[in-house]
Amino acid sequence: MSDILERLDKLKTRIQEEDFLKGNGLSNEVNIHIFCYDPADEMAVRYFTEQLVADQDLACHVIEKNLYKAFLEICDDKRITKGAASMEEKKGKEYLKDQILRFANNKAFVEKIKPEEQRDGDVLLITGVGEVFPFARVHALLEAIQPEVPNIPILVMYPGSFNGRQLRLFDKLEPNGYYRAFNAI
Repeated sequence: MSDILERLDKLKTRIQEEDFLKGNGLSNEVNIHIFCYDPADEMAVRYFTEQLVADQDLACHVIEKNLYKAFLEICDDKRITKGAASMEEKKGKEYLKDQILRFANNKAFVEKIKPEEQRDGDVLLITGVGEVFPFARVHALLEAIQPEVPNIPILVMYPGSFNGRQLRLFDKLEPNGYYRAFNAI
């Protein structure tokens, strides 16, 4: 447990650094960072993000967007939330998944999670990654959000691993290629 706490402390320091906030040293790449962690540390990471968002003494402004909450809003907008269980019971889970994937696409997620205003010193913190699988995949979502959030850093809290080229959710699923992000720590 102390390893994850040390890494989270380093992350808190890192996101307040001017180079992080301005994207300095990224060779004109997008300012997207992945903080990978063991899925077993999920509760420690959730507690950390709650504290980070509430911390008024930071040298940055953290804007948390939880993908699971966005997913629920998307489902509510389409009025499928209440009927999902009965649809699954009648037609099966694959049918339900296919129906949801029609409207819970990257465009819908981007609309829900992009900050309305983006100011210097803001950091977009994306959480809830594991909770929305298989309806959203980070590699595809990051491709879609880049044009919408060009001026502030994006930090993804990722339960899995990233080797600089591939994301592997939960360290179990087949890796997906995404080369434009950087490891946060």
